[in-house]
Amino acid sequence: MAKRTYQSGLEKFNRTSNGINAVFTLIFILMAIACVVPVIVVLSISLTDESYIRETGYSILPTALSADAYAYIAKQGTMILRALGVSLLVTVVGTVLGVLLTTTMGYVISRPGYKLKNFLTWVVFIPMVFNGGLVSSYFINTNFLGLKNSVWALILPLAVSSFNVIICKTFFRSTIPDGLTESAEIDGASQFRTFFSIILPISLPVLATIGLFLCFGYWNDWFQSMLYIDNQNLYSLQALLNSLMSNADALARNSISMGISFAELVATMPKESARMAVAILIVLPVACAYPFFQRYFITGLTIGAVKG
Repeated sequence: MAKRTYQSGLEKFNRTSNGINAVFTLIFILMAIACVVPVIVVLSISLTDESYIRETGYSILPTALSADAYAYIAKQGTMILRALGVSLLVTVVGTVLGVLLTTTMGYVISRPGYKLKNFLTWVVFIPMVFNGGLVSSYFINTNFLGLKNSVWALILPLAVSSFNVIICKTFFRSTIPDGLTESAEIDGASQFRTFFSIILPISLPVLATIGLFLCFGYWNDWFQSMLYIDNQNLYSLQALLNSLMSNADALARNSISMGISFAELVATMPKESARMAVAILIVLPVACAYPFFQRYFITGLTIGAVKG
């Protein structure tokens, strides 16, 4: 009877009134609108005639429909496809490598019997508060590692983050029982065999969470290209969009190879709508992929945040 009374006392703290639910629902609706409206505006601009944009400005719904921006991007097939290939390569390789490095490190420092786990935990935690700064990282990546104008300059600097390692460490410590690894050791399994054959298959939520973080980070990154890439053949879609946003003539740099004069290309370029069309091309793959990872993403975050 006392137990039932205790549970009833806890349940009242988990209940919310209809008014509070209505307030939360309204807040979530407003937040959803704040996220969706900018995408609709960008899509609208990409489908609007360039001359109409110059005369009237931006609008939520396109009035003068035109597919000139997408037609123009299709004509720049070589440059767009090359940038898309770089983005896909960096995202896929970086995500796989980052998940492998992050989960292995998180698993190592989560094991209670590992003697250096406290030291390595501090090594991982300190960069979350202090870091060496941009100058030191640039010097190491260019002069020491020689990553200038290399695809690895877009992959390695973002492969491991302290935040992701802490998530993995917390997940493994709070979810994987010690008896599971001990039984594997008794059966003669090595640490690598235990990790890859036993731990990873039952850790899909944290794998999807870290993979989604890394995938979004790599796909949306343009800053690494600005720092380390001078060769336009290694530009990603995001770096190309950044060039378009800062310099409307970026698409015209290949005019000689296309057999079109610079002046003619600039005069006929749908500048604003082309920029927004490239933005839509960048957002579309992520928007399509996220629903497939959402269930694991939410599970991984909540499980990893239960215990410190």
